[in-house]
Amino acid sequence: MDHRSIRRATRRPVTGFLVLGFSVIAFAACGGKKVTRIDPGTVTDLSGRWNDTDSRLVANALIEQSLTAPWARRYADAHGGEPPAVIVGEFRNRTLEHIAVGTFVRDLERAFVNSGAVRVVASADERAEVRAERQDQQEHARADTRAKLGQELGARYMLQGEIHSIEDQEGGERVVYYQVDATLIDLETNVKTWVGQHKIKKVIQRSRFSP
Repeated sequence: MDHRSIRRATRRPVTGFLVLGFSVIAFAACGGKKVTRIDPGTVTDLSGRWNDTDSRLVANALIEQSLTAPWARRYADAHGGEPPAVIVGEFRNRTLEHIAVGTFVRDLERAFVNSGAVRVVASADERAEVRAERQDQQEHARADTRAKLGQELGARYMLQGEIHSIEDQEGGERVVYYQVDATLIDLETNVKTWVGQHKIKKVIQRSRFSP
């Protein structure tokens, strides 16, 4: 066997070892992870912090409280049965954790719309986009298909509020308390038409054997 054949023979085991090594590293990197798809409506509490379930349940509870108060009925009685127009304004996060406030606002809007008792007006950002499209139609769309100008529905009430939290911990047990305050304001008079509140309290217990 010449020197060239000997060099090729000695290289093969090294190449095979490197490939095997990379395979083991890749398997080790991916082997500890498992992803399972579940129903989005499933209640999941991993950390005990605010999550999608809290957002949905609090929104539904607040809207139910609001619509059982007399303001909506009084407005409908005074306007021939016409439901009031509401806009959902800002909800400020006063907690120390990240809360997807935008998702919570959408849950509030959904609960309002699904109730059928009020009409929900688009937000300022949404109106800006719609107005741009409507203005564009005036120049480029056929006359019989153009959305008319000056036909917007003005909101009579604005719903706004805050999210607060208090946390207490001792040993392996932690308690998280959330309080969501909501206020419905008459846009014409600045009168607080309705004030609501919903609370959540969670106890998170960590096993003493947990790292």
